[in-house]
Amino acid sequence: MGSAKKSSSSRSARIEEMRRAEKARERRARVLTIAASAVVVVGLVAGGVVLVRSQSDDDGGSAAADAKNPGKFVTGKDGVRKWEGELGRTHVTKAVDYPVSPPVGGDHNPVWMNCNGDVYTDEIDNTNAVHSLEHGAVWVTYNSSADKAAVDALAAKVKKTPYTLMSPVDGQKDPIMLSAWGHQRTVTGADDPALDAFFEKFVQGEQTPEPGAACTNGLSK
Repeated sequence: MGSAKKSSSSRSARIEEMRRAEKARERRARVLTIAASAVVVVGLVAGGVVLVRSQSDDDGGSAAADAKNPGKFVTGKDGVRKWEGELGRTHVTKAVDYPVSPPVGGDHNPVWMNCNGDVYTDEIDNTNAVHSLEHGAVWVTYNSSADKAAVDALAAKVKKTPYTLMSPVDGQKDPIMLSAWGHQRTVTGADDPALDAFFEKFVQGEQTPEPGAACTNGLSK
């Protein structure tokens, strides 16, 4: 019991620290954006045109790479499936043919989905969600077979947890799934101990390619 309370307290402190860090990053981003706009507006516009053209030229090959090298899942003793195979990290503006649904990584859109405890009631674009995973978010997904009460309880939990997001994915095999960069598992609902364990390990966990990157100021539906 004492160990469980200590773990819960540690996790709460970690979440609160992430909230403070996210707010600080937002303030810095606003200041930098205003300063940059005032000084180099023309340069930014020109650079943006070049960047978009460059990405468009590379999109076809980048998007195809994930399908050509699909890799495979290996299930650990804790029930978490780890992806063994290359996961691209190229920014693309076209659709990506991911080998699994929901995807656990790969080439993705330059803009992430907001993942500061954001709950989406409609399906979101995989390429934006994968960018959120790259930032260390955990993506909670469910299909039409999931119990409504379970979905509501999961939504309430996600809303309290920074670096998480939730949305329906009708094409997934199991009713409720959790995905992080390179990792995935199924859970039965919000009261499944495996959900807390997954959050504890993978929210801004060691698998994160870009730890500390923003989960706000992205896309929101």
